[in-house]
Amino acid sequence: MGHLRTFFTRIIEWDYDDAPARVPVYRTDRPRLDKPLPKFLDDADAAAFMAAARQLPDKLDRLIVQLLARTGMRRGELLGLTIDAVVQIGTGYWLRTPVGKLHDDRYIPLDPQIKTFIDEWLNGRANWQLTDTLLVARGRPLAPTRVDRAVAKAATAAGIGHVHPHQLRHTLATQAINRGMSLEAIAALLGHHDLSMTMVYARIGDRTVADQYFKVTKKIESLYSRPERSPIELPADTANPANPAMKALHNEVSKRLLGNGYCSRPIELDCRYETICESCTMFFTTIEHRDTIAAQHRDACAKGQTRRAEVYATLLDTLNSDTA
Repeated sequence: MGHLRTFFTRIIEWDYDDAPARVPVYRTDRPRLDKPLPKFLDDADAAAFMAAARQLPDKLDRLIVQLLARTGMRRGELLGLTIDAVVQIGTGYWLRTPVGKLHDDRYIPLDPQIKTFIDEWLNGRANWQLTDTLLVARGRPLAPTRVDRAVAKAATAAGIGHVHPHQLRHTLATQAINRGMSLEAIAALLGHHDLSMTMVYARIGDRTVADQYFKVTKKIESLYSRPERSPIELPADTANPANPAMKALHNEVSKRLLGNGYCSRPIELDCRYETICESCTMFFTTIEHRDTIAAQHRDACAKGQTRRAEVYATLLDTLNSDTA
């Protein structure tokens, strides 16, 4: 499309006799390209795949698959890892990826179990090998097809068909975003320069959207299941502020009053901003609020709201350590 516009522009500039008055091709004339979603493993297939990967007989195959699945690295980054890639920062361990296709490197938080796998591999690595590459076979760096075969072995053992190494990267990102990890954190984990690259995973599925959809679906189904032409009657005093039900509703609204309005979200639904104040560096609490925070923590655990539960657990740990 760009070459065609340049062609007509030159014809107009050269003032040909039959030159058009303007460029007859616009950028909007370009057909809209398809935007397929990344292929990933759903939770059931991912669980089966990882269970099969842990049972692979070859130690190198197990390490390859675990590293790809638990870090989200690209295949090229995996093959470029060096023996000093694991570094300790503070009390945790991080994996330094080599400079890849985006011409930079990054640090990935390392799960303790993966750290153990790497240590075991290094301890069994022959000293005579001259290369600094972490993953080697017979003293030589691995070929990309070696990585593909390791992933294929785990997929075959799990009975889930063909799996490409890059699908494990997509799977990790999808699992993370559907469990509350922020787009910024996922972008840093995967090494994305542009947040629009990470936004692709937001299109795959959103747990909050799904929860709200099914809550609404139940209400709609109850409406459709009413007898045909059955009127929906409301008590005569429903709008009366003195009505106990209305009073409770007004009290609930007052409790959830915001600076620029109020939140009408049903109380049983999760919200990624519900603990935004508690996560702020300006937030401060004291021991007198411990019972309230403990109740919030129990409520989050009961509803399966992992991120919210972690925030309250951290606050409780801080309060307990201050009073110890």
